[in-house]
Amino acid sequence: MRYFLQIAYNGKDLHGWQVQPNANTVQAEMNKALTVYFNQGEIYCIGCGRTDTGVHASDFYLHFDIDKVIDEEESVYRLNRILPLTIAVKKFIKVNEYAHTRFDALSRTYQYHIHTIKNPFLLDGSLFFSYPLDVEKMNEACQILFNYDDFTSFSKVHTDSKTNICKIKRAEWKQEGDKIIFTIQADRFLRNMVRAIVGTMLDIGQGKKQVKDIATIIEQKDRGKAGKSVNGKGLYLSKVEYDFDKLKFE
Repeated sequence: MRYFLQIAYNGKDLHGWQVQPNANTVQAEMNKALTVYFNQGEIYCIGCGRTDTGVHASDFYLHFDIDKVIDEEESVYRLNRILPLTIAVKKFIKVNEYAHTRFDALSRTYQYHIHTIKNPFLLDGSLFFSYPLDVEKMNEACQILFNYDDFTSFSKVHTDSKTNICKIKRAEWKQEGDKIIFTIQADRFLRNMVRAIVGTMLDIGQGKKQVKDIATIIEQKDRGKAGKSVNGKGLYLSKVEYDFDKLKFE
């Protein structure tokens, strides 16, 4: 029997999602907690994507298989008692045996958080950026993203991705007082893509690059032409969408 498990995590002290040797990761913590709690042999879970070191998720899905129907409410409570405080289980969803958290995701939404006034309480989840930014120009640059689907220029090089084609559905900057939040939604994302886009947008917001430059950067398909990647601590996977009617257990 297959279950989706919705979780959230603070990535500050975690080395991303994927299991790595000699590193504390979300996947490793989830594998361990599921194995201990269900006590039915080793459980290996598969995630809806990969987040890098320091990146957070307020909405993340994983799936795993188990040979019994589980008490979903009780299991949420018990797993949260086992897991570290940085990882929280939200709910279980029983799905059909072919459902896959990565391949069945319809879209993913990321947010990047920036604060412009020094605030020690935001250091772990937001980038402190004190230079003036022209948010209007950054939003003009966002509109250009919709004209393209090959985002090689914003991808980490030498990845195992078979294609750099992505369909961006939403991209916008919003300023609320001394906080600025970038929201971007797409059917899929490349490694390091959001952080590279944000870094390029910050160059535009400071006047180091012009709005029209983003089209040239994308068309050159060269990571070296885009801006520097921003720190992962301000990045959140904030929403993953599925058609659960199609994935439900029959």
